[in-house]
Order: sequence, then structure tokens, then C-alpha cells
Amino acid sequence: MTQRSQLEQQTMALAGVAQAARLVDQISRTGSYPVEFLEATIHSLFSFESPDVDSVYGNIQGIKLGLQNLSAGLATANEESSASMMRYLGAILHLERKFAARGDLQQVVHNRLQHSHYKAEHFASHVNQICHSVAAIYADTLSTLSFRVKVSGSAQHLQNEANAEIIRAVLLAGVRSAHLWRQLGGRRWQLLLQRGRIREVAHTLSRELGFR
Repeated sequence: MTQRSQLEQQTMALAGVAQAARLVDQISRTGSYPVEFLEATIHSLFSFESPDVDSVYGNIQGIKLGLQNLSAGLATANEESSASMMRYLGAILHLERKFAARGDLQQVVHNRLQHSHYKAEHFASHVNQICHSVAAIYADTLSTLSFRVKVSGSAQHLQNEANAEIIRAVLLAGVRSAHLWRQLGGRRWQLLLQRGRIREVAHTLSRELGFR
């Protein structure tokens, strides 16, 4: 079990949101994605009883894309790619708050994720197959809320059903990370008042993983 400060834990969970945001942005614009980070993001949905934040994503390597993009986004939010990622991050955090107010939907999502986890362990051989199952959960639950995440990008890639399913699945995983962030004491005001500290922690953790 890894011992980390509260701010480090919060930053890692927020990096999970940032990673989901980056994946959504990249898939919608290019139709491509880094498989290793998609897998870590999707499998975080099945971390029902993880002992620490690292374990939610397999290990901290699982969110290095998120740490890198969170650090960059908090430092250079005016850059186009960072701005898009930060917009998605904010939207996911807002969606989580709407979802948190619906205990009935939370129970449905939990039950169906447990079923999807069983199928993933015994039948699915590729992350795309898992995304197909998870996307249906998102479509039946979070997409019925009054607030929806607006995804923009290339019509060619957005109209591809496989891409659309991956995006829905990633958004659900982003909400899961947002929920974890809030459980760890994360609040929206911190993104304003502690922006520099969060960026510094994300940058430090990124450098430990080889980023410069």
C-alpha cells in the first residue's frame, strides 16, 4: 500500500479525470488512442475495493498520460489542446455532481458494472469489447441526466460507432475518477485557489515516471 499525502491522492484522482478528458478529445478528433491508457482508464471502473489510489489504475503508470496533461493544462490552459482537455475535465466534474444526486442511478451503474466486470474477466479479450458493454451503461443512465458532456471533433470519427462507444465508456470512467477525487476531499475551488500546487504535484509525479 503506497503512502501518499492527501494532495497527492487528490491529484492522482484528478489526473484520472484529465486522462479520460484527453482520451475523449483525442478519439473525437483523430479516431486514435493509446491502448495502454485506455485500458487503465476503463479498468478503473472495476476497482470496487482498491486499497489506495494507485491500485485504482493498476499503478501510477496507468495515469501518466493524465498527470502529464493535468500539469500542462493547469500551466497553459490557453493552448488549444490543453483548453479542450480542461473543458472536458470541467464538464466531467459537473456531470459527476449531477450523478451524485441520483442514488437510484448510482445503484444501477454499480450493479451493471459488476456484471460487466464478470463478462470482462471471463469473455472479453479486448478492451473494445469491454467498452461496448460499459457504453451501454452510460447510455442508459448518465446520458439521461439534464446535463450532458458535449463532445466535438471530426464527424467522421464521431459517427463511427466503435469510437462513440469508447467515448461513452471513457466518460463513465472519468465520472468514476471525479467521484474518487471528491471522496478524497477534492473540490472545484481548489482548481482556482490551489491551481499552482496541484500543477506542481502533477508535474513532480510525472517526472518520477520519466517526463521532463
